[in-house]
Amino acid sequence: MSDRVEKSGLQVDAALAAFIENEVVSPLGQELNKFWAGFAVLVERFVPVNRALLAKREDLQAQIDAWHVARAGQPIDGGEYQAFLREIGYLVPEPAPFQVGTQNVDPEIATMAGPQLVVPVLNARFLLNAANARWGSLYDAYYGTDALDAAPARPGGYDEVRGAAVIAAVRKFLNSAIPGWEAALSGGACEYLVAAKPGGYLFRHNGLHIEVVVDPAHPVGKTDPLGIADVLLESALTTICDLEDSIAAVDAEDKLNAYRNWLGVIRGDLAETFDKGGRQMTRTLNGDRTWGDLTLSGRSLLFVRNVGHLMTNPAILLADGSEIPEGIMDAVVTSAIGAHDRAGLCKYGNGRHGSIYIVKPKQHGPEECAFTNDLFDAVEDLLGLPRHTVKVGVMDEERRTSANLAACIHAVKDRIVFINTGFLDRTGDEIHTSMKAGAMIRKADMKASSWIAAYEARNVQIGLSCGLSGKAQIGKGMWAAPDLMGEMMVQKIGHPKSGANTAWVPSPTAATLHAMHYHAVDVFAVQQELAGKPTPGLDPLLTVPLAQGTNWSDEEVRAELDNNAQGLLGYVVRWIDQGVGCSKVPDINDIGLMEDRATLRISSQHMANWLLHGVCTKEQVMDSLRRMAAKVDAQNAGDPLYEPLVGNEEAPAFRAALDLVFKGVEQPSGYTEPLLHQWRRVKKG
Repeated sequence: MSDRVEKSGLQVDAALAAFIENEVVSPLGQELNKFWAGFAVLVERFVPVNRALLAKREDLQAQIDAWHVARAGQPIDGGEYQAFLREIGYLVPEPAPFQVGTQNVDPEIATMAGPQLVVPVLNARFLLNAANARWGSLYDAYYGTDALDAAPARPGGYDEVRGAAVIAAVRKFLNSAIPGWEAALSGGACEYLVAAKPGGYLFRHNGLHIEVVVDPAHPVGKTDPLGIADVLLESALTTICDLEDSIAAVDAEDKLNAYRNWLGVIRGDLAETFDKGGRQMTRTLNGDRTWGDLTLSGRSLLFVRNVGHLMTNPAILLADGSEIPEGIMDAVVTSAIGAHDRAGLCKYGNGRHGSIYIVKPKQHGPEECAFTNDLFDAVEDLLGLPRHTVKVGVMDEERRTSANLAACIHAVKDRIVFINTGFLDRTGDEIHTSMKAGAMIRKADMKASSWIAAYEARNVQIGLSCGLSGKAQIGKGMWAAPDLMGEMMVQKIGHPKSGANTAWVPSPTAATLHAMHYHAVDVFAVQQELAGKPTPGLDPLLTVPLAQGTNWSDEEVRAELDNNAQGLLGYVVRWIDQGVGCSKVPDINDIGLMEDRATLRISSQHMANWLLHGVCTKEQVMDSLRRMAAKVDAQNAGDPLYEPLVGNEEAPAFRAALDLVFKGVEQPSGYTEPLLHQWRRVKKG
């Protein structure tokens, strides 16, 4: 047990308390005793409400389970089902038409459209890379990935043949996005030219900047008739610094590291030294880019993603000895850190309006969003911030939120700056909510199911009808395969075409490539076209994705179990043994996918569902887990820190995987966090 200090009745980890006092609160000029007293009052007020909301989740789930069990074997009547969901309060009345009132929102969120990164806050190097991904070299992005349809670069230095193909591809992009750009280089007119200086020309199209770097002496520039050495695209407009699904933070030590990195990146003094190819390198935040009187940010605008309402953390114990709800702790500490920017304590500043941007995940319905709104009000009062300084992003990833999205937005209507869709968590909740209804379709078939199409379309239409265009981001989910950039370029243009003004990408390189899509599509024009269209109704959204009969062959069942088991083990073993919450995990076909906890939720819930309904047996699940353990061991053979699964079935990692499947039905909302935290603490302890 860590050393603790008593603060207004709260038992706080001593190192965390010292950090909060010395590095977070004192620089803001706040009186420490007053801060702790206020924090304790806030906790006393909100903890009972938090617990009651979680109890309501469980109560609603129990009623839905009982409804399905009572109708076992009968097809679901949509009208009867919706009437039942209204009766129990799962579906609430739609609010009267309204427009959100959010003010003081930075243009990167409100009036620009472009890529978004999500980065684990515990990895300082990744955090700096993401914050610096506001600008990226299109030459590098094409040269180093399969987005360029040309022969791969020959090893051993610069490949001029590949380089020529890159230059040709970039020329094609420039001709399409900013016609007349060549004339500007020789002093002619171009409507897209914003500024010029020796060696550089700055253009703007669809609100995004493009910099053409001219240097005939450069190794690349000297091979180009116009002497162009590089083309830089404004890329990741925003980055979510993540304290949630992409990190493993189970105790005070982990939370302190997370908060310290968030403070460092907000303050502007975060630095990370590492070895690259035998050389010591230090990474810091990029400065701004100046073009005469024009100054452009050199960094992404930063959100911080807090945890949801479910988990507690031993970093702070309450008067009754219980752990603090982690989301309440995050709200106070990450907002206080964000307030450093508003107080002028930062090297660069995060935005121009003094707003603090927090993404709040895994909320179930409008009551929980209203709770977040009240909590953020109280945090602002505690920190002496004007009302609605703390902005909120609502992740539309739970079924009760999707079905009541307008009411959820209404609950935070004066501070909302972001909604998005996320296939994996949303599917995990879809399975868990209807767990007792019957066996679900195969995981790969989910993407073609009627509820998914309705979910994606409703999210955009409801966001537009509530007035988010020009005030907030409407976002879409992650492209998970960082090595398959060619395929990303084919598929991900669908996101701006859908009316979403941001979408998640897995790397800075992917952000630069995806930025091209926002030059190809004028998202705000698309939003205007969509604005008057009807919103898809609830019928398709609430169509449960049940399999018609469960007559899969043994081979099909085994293939599905193998796919789920391999993904589950590949992720869990790093989470439990190494505390890595997000990394490139090879899938069953050895394709590297950027995985976080959402992947785990869908895989474990799907296996639990098939087990519950007799599609497979416990023996078949164990057979898949054991065979896939060997595969995962082989895939990680090159990692010196890796601990094999085979022969270690009593170790925390394998036992966590077993629990996630065999205890999956009883996990709250199908979440993986309670079991992951339990087994990670065993491993750490």
